[in-house]
Amino acid sequence: LPFPGSFQEAGVIQCAYNLNFPLQAVPASSSRFPEAWSAFSVSSPAVVLETAEDRPGAVVLRLYEAHGSTVVAWLRTSLPVGEVTLCDLLERPVARSRLPLEERGIRLSFTPFRVLSLLLVLRR
Repeated sequence: LPFPGSFQEAGVIQCAYNLNFPLQAVPASSSRFPEAWSAFSVSSPAVVLETAEDRPGAVVLRLYEAHGSTVVAWLRTSLPVGEVTLCDLLERPVARSRLPLEERGIRLSFTPFRVLSLLLVLRR
């Protein structure tokens, strides 16, 4: 992908994901999803939500900082989350690492190229 300026300004990472992982349309009734719907969104283009994995009653997310910067990003979800805990890279919860759920979402702090794994426990 040729681009002027920096790869961050040109959105190279997002273009690569769009090429390698194109969106797949799934039919759904319009009454269930009356408008555009997304399970997750991240407020910073420097932070990539790499994967989301279902667990019984929970979801594990892995995010990383891709621009080599220090950034605070907000993770928003439309899922009914009751609790958020940081995990290690083997997806085991880290002791005393609960993150508060705020109105804007979940506040995440990243240093350059940091990887974060989160366990989102869903409300019943």
